[in-house]
Amino acid sequence: MFKHLRTILAAAPLLAGTLLIGASAPAHAAANPGPGFPAHYAAPYVETWASPSAMSAAQQATGLKYFTLAFVIDGGGCSATFNGNTSIADAGWQGAINSLRSSGGDVIASFGGASGTELGQACGSVSALQAQYKYVIDTLNLTHVDFDVEGGALDDTAANDRRNQALAALQQQYAAQGRQLSVDYTLPVDPTGLLSNSLNLLNNAKSHNLNVNLVNIMTMDYGSTLDMGQAAINAATALHGQLGQIWTSKSSAQLWAMEGNTPMIGVNDSTNEVFSTANASTLENFAAANGIQELAFWALGRDKACASNGTLSDVCSGTSQSPYQFAATFNALTGTTGGGGGTGSKTGQITGYGGKCVDVAGANSANGTAIQLYDCNGTAAQSWTVAGNGTLQVLGKCLDVTAAGTANGTLTQLYDCNGTGAQQWTYTSAHDLVNPASGRCLDATGPSSANGTRLQLWDCSGGANQKWNLPS
Repeated sequence: MFKHLRTILAAAPLLAGTLLIGASAPAHAAANPGPGFPAHYAAPYVETWASPSAMSAAQQATGLKYFTLAFVIDGGGCSATFNGNTSIADAGWQGAINSLRSSGGDVIASFGGASGTELGQACGSVSALQAQYKYVIDTLNLTHVDFDVEGGALDDTAANDRRNQALAALQQQYAAQGRQLSVDYTLPVDPTGLLSNSLNLLNNAKSHNLNVNLVNIMTMDYGSTLDMGQAAINAATALHGQLGQIWTSKSSAQLWAMEGNTPMIGVNDSTNEVFSTANASTLENFAAANGIQELAFWALGRDKACASNGTLSDVCSGTSQSPYQFAATFNALTGTTGGGGGTGSKTGQITGYGGKCVDVAGANSANGTAIQLYDCNGTAAQSWTVAGNGTLQVLGKCLDVTAAGTANGTLTQLYDCNGTGAQQWTYTSAHDLVNPASGRCLDATGPSSANGTRLQLWDCSGGANQKWNLPS
């Protein structure tokens, strides 16, 4: 049985005069760029057939500022639309996205879902599919996309292969422009882990050199009556092992950072299953302790009580709760460092290979200044603040991966703090500093401990040139 995110496409009529955008769409204004995402965050699914004001209402009530737009599907003839009937360039949604971004938030666009035609199936060639993905990414100015592949789409191996080829090509194209494209897969799961069709999809992604940012599991609709919080934790633990069998070079902390977890709040489609507010607290605590990257849920429009408990509804949860209680609970994950090696906001030297300090070259605070090893000297150029939002800050700026690169050898630099994945670092119990966006470690080139040795990204190897001591 496939677990799924519920949609109400059948209940959402086509809007009169709605423009369906295809590959030959006219020129249009793109949404403003966003700040990106921290290393750990909550981003519940918001229904694009509902009002765009839903995001601002939730933000005002809870402080939540990251959302996943559900869903981009085919509008006919290989044309990307929201919900099958709304232009990706819709003024209402662009305005809501711009407003959210101006307040420091951002959005993920989710492609697929349980209903309608998934674009990977609608578009018969890699080039056509790539063009539709690029249209959505550029129109919404996205750095982060999600692919909810379930039901018949998950067993369509030809579509899965087209999708992975198209996304890998887009990642390379954007990287050449200095832009990062994070790709997530949202997949059905059992408490014992992913099924074989999901594992096949992920192995196919790896074969095409697609950099998968995270695997988000739909922890819902198992069929049996279970403790839904513990079932979500069991599924996450099983996924950790499965990811390690695919991405064999990643550390345990890196694998946890590749995970997302999405329950269906309240009464599930299998109505004997109820994900309660207590379950939400249990899952959030587990996610924070293990360094899981994302918590989401289905769906924002359901995050309020029904008139009576036990009701399955598209517009309320059917369990006892206050308005936006699930959003507020999961939002506690946002900005945490997690992974068992996280630290609070502490300031001091970061020491590494050869006993040298992480240093800003020439104590220059200009954007682009090299980050290097140097004799520890007690200057402000070596006084790092390990912030609670996952950044490493010095001279009023952040340790940054140049051009948001993810490849081995990408150098680090000083840059204005901007909240993107290029400035997120997870400190592990093994004393590695891992950049979750790339899955690679902060590394002293060479390896050398000479003054002026540049710091870069490199595959985590356990070498002494990748070990760091943070301020205590």
